[in-house]
Amino acid sequence: METLDDYKKKIFKVLFVLLIILSAYFAVKIFSEIKKDSMLGQSLEPATISFSGHGEVTAVPDIANIYFTISKDDKTVKDAQVGVVVIEKKALDILKAKGVADKDIKTANASFNPKYEYKQAICPAGGAEMTGPAYYCPPGRQVVVGYTASESITVKIRNTDDVGAIMQELGMSGVSNLSGPNFAIDNEDGLKAEARKKAIDDAKAKAKILAKDLGVRLVKITSFSESGNYPIMYAKTAMMDSAAGGTPAPAVIPKGENTISSDITITYEIRQD
Repeated sequence: METLDDYKKKIFKVLFVLLIILSAYFAVKIFSEIKKDSMLGQSLEPATISFSGHGEVTAVPDIANIYFTISKDDKTVKDAQVGVVVIEKKALDILKAKGVADKDIKTANASFNPKYEYKQAICPAGGAEMTGPAYYCPPGRQVVVGYTASESITVKIRNTDDVGAIMQELGMSGVSNLSGPNFAIDNEDGLKAEARKKAIDDAKAKAKILAKDLGVRLVKITSFSESGNYPIMYAKTAMMDSAAGGTPAPAVIPKGENTISSDITITYEIRQD
């Protein structure tokens, strides 16, 4: 038969086991809190810093783009198109005489559209047997009275010194909506790469200086982005004096310089030395 002392021993053993379990739990809990406190202020993400750079190059444009439209109205589509062809031949003859290659002449759009007029029949007052002031009989209707044929052409002029003379002759050939020139550089890729290289060098130089001042080490590049702006910059058109009583001299159109720029951002991972 179990005595009181045996019962007390069992209770003591159970309490001892519970005490060990609780001690282990609180030890783990305390260790976890200490570890958490030691990591306060520390980020799991690596520290980074970003630098911007700018680079630009300038170059004299070597091509000019011009645009014009040929438009003719006539009673039929065929006659309107024939009128366009006549003026187009004059324009193409001018361009070819100036050495513009066929590959640099492009038809951007060709179309023909009907022309309408709103018409109403005239009716005598009071019917056919009565005289009186005439008036319009409703309803009226839209009537086709002719057609408009048009063609839009873009031209790339590689000899930019001929731009003024070409535009003057085209203006007298019957074309309409003559616009330009838009000066550009035929192959900008090399200049864009040069501007980008200058921008990268600019950002790297800033990074080295600031890293030294902050006492940190540049570990590696984590991101790179670029934006570019390629404005066309040229001087205003200067007109030569006209010869008295003759055809005006061609316009002198200064080409100026185009600026090609690049703006980049480099982000570095940094570490404390």
